[in-house]
Amino acid sequence: MQKIKTNYGALGTLITIFFFWGFVAASNDILIPVFKKALDLSQFESQLISVAFYVAYTVGSIIYFVVSALLKRDILNAVGYRNGLALGLLISALGTLLFIPAANNASFPLLISGLFIVGLGFSLQQIAANPLAVQMGDPTKGNMRLSLAGGVNNVGTTIGPVIVSFAIFGSISSGNTSINLEAVQTPYLILGGAFVLAAILFKFSSVPDRIGSSENNSSGGNILQTLKYPQVLLGMIAIFLYVGVEVSTASNLPEFMKQRLGTGENEVAPFVSLFWASLMIGRWTSAAGAFNLKKETKVKLSLLLPFVAFALFLLINFIAGYNVTDFYPYLFLVIILATADGISEGNPIRQLVLYSVLAITALIVGIFGSGMISVFAFIAVGLFCSTLWPCIFTLGIAGLGDKTNTASSLLIMMIMGGGIVSAIQGGLAEDSLLGIQHSYWVGVACFVYLGFFALMVKRILAKQGINYETLNEEQANE
Repeated sequence: MQKIKTNYGALGTLITIFFFWGFVAASNDILIPVFKKALDLSQFESQLISVAFYVAYTVGSIIYFVVSALLKRDILNAVGYRNGLALGLLISALGTLLFIPAANNASFPLLISGLFIVGLGFSLQQIAANPLAVQMGDPTKGNMRLSLAGGVNNVGTTIGPVIVSFAIFGSISSGNTSINLEAVQTPYLILGGAFVLAAILFKFSSVPDRIGSSENNSSGGNILQTLKYPQVLLGMIAIFLYVGVEVSTASNLPEFMKQRLGTGENEVAPFVSLFWASLMIGRWTSAAGAFNLKKETKVKLSLLLPFVAFALFLLINFIAGYNVTDFYPYLFLVIILATADGISEGNPIRQLVLYSVLAITALIVGIFGSGMISVFAFIAVGLFCSTLWPCIFTLGIAGLGDKTNTASSLLIMMIMGGGIVSAIQGGLAEDSLLGIQHSYWVGVACFVYLGFFALMVKRILAKQGINYETLNEEQANE
């Protein structure tokens, strides 16, 4: 098999954009309980924060299709990937400006409007960045490069909740429980400035300006042709449910802790941070396989990196003033994750099946457990969600050739699941229905499908001459 060398300099520039996605997505989980209390919202209404942000991805993808159809040419092939990434960043920067009137006037509509515009920009960034990461090297290691990018994403998800919580409440040691909504605008305005600087960086970077050989493919005209590939349609459903269970598990966690443990809004940040740090732990573990290293070195890194990532989480929260000793028992779950990664050997199909089973187990423990056992069980879902995005995305665009951009935008469109599944779980969390703890059965149902997707797509790709079992064995022997 011919090797395709990875341009690590360009890849390193590309994956910086993943940090921003993580910072905003995880910070939403702090905004939810804060605005819920400040504006006296129901649990369902508070989840509209997630709905606005994640549905923006769908709207952005639809706009992408429509404009491509009008141009009779794929947008990214028309303007170039670097310009596309820069434009997406500038759109997101405009969205952060709405946090000024939203915070000053305690306006929920302005808040979700700002998040919606930020999400619109992210949709264009995601359509460009994900297939670029997969294609910038050996395609059999595409999921590992996405895991590497996801590891950077989760540095943002780990830091975001802590910074936003600190901006609102100040140091935890002060015991402050009052909510200062005007303080919300500061971290987001700084982030907006970072968006602008990043846009300039990408404009003049060495990131590839296009992928594939076709420059005239129309995204809009290729939708039906692309959907003829069953891995794309099944992958769209998988992305919808994956993002849904990931976001809903975290966004409903503060309410679960408030009802079952009496945890205040000012105390929940490190637990939300740990959920998103769990994705970082899993992605750093898997990312070791993305580098051209000796097998023994990869194994050592896979064993070391999860504990380095966990130590980073502890350090960030220690600096923020939280008591990190409460999180030491979580190391047991990190060990389980590292073991599961070794068993999967980086195979995206194997990881999907194994991690889905482990996530279902964690959710059931959380549903029937109590106290911190339930909290850690629900947070552990983050560990087993960690590499599922790159696995699903890699399998969903496998073998698509010049239809890769169209498939990518179709998959990105389904990120709306993050908002819709969260709202469904938030609605079912009412005491008159399932209640907050048993609402997590929604997550179990999501993971059942993800396991099914892995088994189905293995058969589908095999019929198309793509066998990931064989490809991974060849890579292991090189």
